[in-house]
Amino acid sequence: MAFIDKQALGTDQRPIRVLLLSRYGNLGASSRLRTQQFLPYLRSHGFDVSVDVLLDDDYVSRLYSKRSPNILRIAAAYFKRIARLMQGRMFDLVWVEREVFPWLSAAAELHILRAMEVPYVLELDDAIFHRYSDHRFAVVRRSLGNKIEQLMRGAGLVIAGSEYIAQHALSAGASWVERVPTVVDMERYRSCCPEHDRFTIGWIGTPATVHFLQTVAAPLREFFLRHDDAQLMVVGAKQAEIEGIDIVAANWTEATECQEVARFDIGIMPLADGAFEKGKCGYKLIQYMAAGKPVIASPVGSNRTIVEDGTNGFLAADDRDWINKLELLYQNPGLRRSMGSAGRAVVERSFSLQAIAPRVEYLLRRAAETQASQRQDECFW
Repeated sequence: MAFIDKQALGTDQRPIRVLLLSRYGNLGASSRLRTQQFLPYLRSHGFDVSVDVLLDDDYVSRLYSKRSPNILRIAAAYFKRIARLMQGRMFDLVWVEREVFPWLSAAAELHILRAMEVPYVLELDDAIFHRYSDHRFAVVRRSLGNKIEQLMRGAGLVIAGSEYIAQHALSAGASWVERVPTVVDMERYRSCCPEHDRFTIGWIGTPATVHFLQTVAAPLREFFLRHDDAQLMVVGAKQAEIEGIDIVAANWTEATECQEVARFDIGIMPLADGAFEKGKCGYKLIQYMAAGKPVIASPVGSNRTIVEDGTNGFLAADDRDWINKLELLYQNPGLRRSMGSAGRAVVERSFSLQAIAPRVEYLLRRAAETQASQRQDECFW
């Protein structure tokens, strides 16, 4: 997607220099969606963004295939990031995705960030604070249980992907918190009816999240027993298994994900009702809706705000709800179309790159300029 800022072109104003500390490369969904897809827009609006990737695509591939990580590559990545941080004073702003170094103490990270003498923005799309505070090992809970909260308090701005994360940041003492949803580029998604003879219930995700399908295994089995002309399609987790259900599995690639979602008749997002899940941003639902698909979701976290129950999809709280809603959408093609259209309109308005990129640009600019102004005032006095 190309962006051209007619006002920015031809000016001699110095660009805002940003160091993006990205958790993953392009294969990591959180990094690709929460930060990297905004870069073309930011660069066309007066930002000079340098990207430092900590965990590369090899790490993510190993993670998804349940292979051991390459420890030497990870160690090299940590040293590379340290070297990059030593150049921190040349930037106006540091944009931190989740944390600077996983498993490093808050005190060490804050020392590094303060030594750079530039403000930082903390980007959070998952409730990763629970991974430390609720860890099974007591030593992790004691040493890192409050790490993310300390980073929140030290940040000039916390960008939260969900209301749950935003409220946690405020309760932790963050001075400035803004909620920014995870978004899709609407130019990549087209609303269309699937061209197949089988009613397709679709799910898209990763091997790390496919276990949530087990929470609706029973209603899915009951539905497929009733309808032999239906199928379950899973994109991005070929190892998905549900006893008694034949699953159509498709590989995920960035180039083909939109076409795969277009093959669904409805999209589902089941979740467990746990602390970590309450921080989820509901990105699956946004993808389905961008493609004009009705959705069914567990009423957990951001799902409650993305799904307008009965308008663009349904919230299903228990097995009976799931069965009833699946059956209703199966029986009513007209309802599927109307809900799909309503969902796409919601995404265009509130969950699209086109709608949200200007807000991200404004927030980063304000974070950088506010801190610069404060530093000038301190120097003056």
